[in-house]
Amino acid sequence: MSAGTLPVAQQTQQDAPRLRFIDSVNPVSRLAAAMLLTTPLLVTVDWVSAATALGIQLALFAIAGVTPRTLARRAWPILIAAPVAGLSMLLYGQPSGEEYWSFWLARITDGSIELAIAVTVRVLAIGLPAVLLFMHVDPTELADGLAQIWRLPSRFVLGALAGARLVGLFIEDWQAMSLSRRARGIGDHGALRRFATMAFALLVLAIRRGSKLATAMEARGFGSDVPRTWARESKVGWRDLVIVLVAVAIAAVSIAAAIWAGTFHAVWS
Repeated sequence: MSAGTLPVAQQTQQDAPRLRFIDSVNPVSRLAAAMLLTTPLLVTVDWVSAATALGIQLALFAIAGVTPRTLARRAWPILIAAPVAGLSMLLYGQPSGEEYWSFWLARITDGSIELAIAVTVRVLAIGLPAVLLFMHVDPTELADGLAQIWRLPSRFVLGALAGARLVGLFIEDWQAMSLSRRARGIGDHGALRRFATMAFALLVLAIRRGSKLATAMEARGFGSDVPRTWARESKVGWRDLVIVLVAVAIAAVSIAAAIWAGTFHAVWS
């Protein structure tokens, strides 16, 4: 099969650059590291902890081989969402201190500026690891790790794996429907109506395909309660321990920096 005929999801995965050290770590260890790194950042809203975590993350990703171009290509939704979230906090955050500008409900004050900076940096610190740690992950390897290492129910894991494998087909189906409608002369006008009809057609197609896939998997014994064997053994080693410990260390240093600077502000206070 040529590269041009590969599913979109597989082409995207193949185009992802190889990262030093990270690519040799088990996917479930990357998932655990991302959770351990980002969860503590959710308990406080301050710019010191977020900036500390973000700075360390960028340094480590640069060492792993993430270039600015790769960062922009793979994490552009996060790079767009962060300033948008910060702008909303700048205009509508809790006002405090000196006021610099106001219009109706929007007010820019010292407090809203600080909150906007904190939210912008925090979105980057939480979102970038989730994107970059999973740049080159095989869904089958992740499913093997979830079932064998984390001991999640095999029925749930295999169902999620089957759904993940079909995500790339949705993009291909959308492109095929768009081309077929254009070939019949009904795809060049009425953008809103075209989107609604194509979305409904894709929904019907997804339901039919999901029903057939569920029946086929049930017929092959994927829904059995009997303990199953696995074709590939999922293992963890010292690299997995290192990345988890690094994630814990980054989170601890970030929170400690905020407490030391006196900016720690719990979200429940």
